[in-house]
Amino acid sequence: MTTKAYAALLRGVNVGGHRKVPMAELRNLAEELGHTDVRTHLQSGNVVFVTDAGADEERLGAALEEAVEDHFGFHVDCLVRDGDYLASVAEQCPFPATELAGKQLHAVYCSGPVDPERFTAVDREAHLPEEFALGDRVLYLRAPEGLGKSGLAAAIHRPSVLKGLVTTTRNWNTVRKLVEMTRRD
Repeated sequence: MTTKAYAALLRGVNVGGHRKVPMAELRNLAEELGHTDVRTHLQSGNVVFVTDAGADEERLGAALEEAVEDHFGFHVDCLVRDGDYLASVAEQCPFPATELAGKQLHAVYCSGPVDPERFTAVDREAHLPEEFALGDRVLYLRAPEGLGKSGLAAAIHRPSVLKGLVTTTRNWNTVRKLVEMTRRD
């Protein structure tokens, strides 16, 4: 059987003391699902694992969501992406990633395509020097003062803009680390 590395990105865990998911327990859940070489990064819900190369990302995410809910008693959205996709997100970044601090650049991973029509109501000029660009199921956000102070992040995350999509955001340091962790040379 051919295998592939994937990263599961859990949305909104371990933030402000809410929806606590200890990483050791998350690793155990992933192993119980049959995944191997399971590793986590930080406390923000990033778990890398190896499994069948033909696995469906949506099914992998749904299985982990169900396992988390059964174990912890609350639902957590989970996006799963393979290492090739994660590398392509990093490679296709339209902003000068090597010149920016990790907290200034973010990838907003989305459960589906990011149609430009969704963002027509966002006043890009009003938020300069912050800016965003669209990619393959990802939105790149450059926020020079960081995500916490970003008015543009708030504008693009309005329910009317991202309606119907599950999203989860990672800073560029984490984007790079997940690429490194899923690389199988």
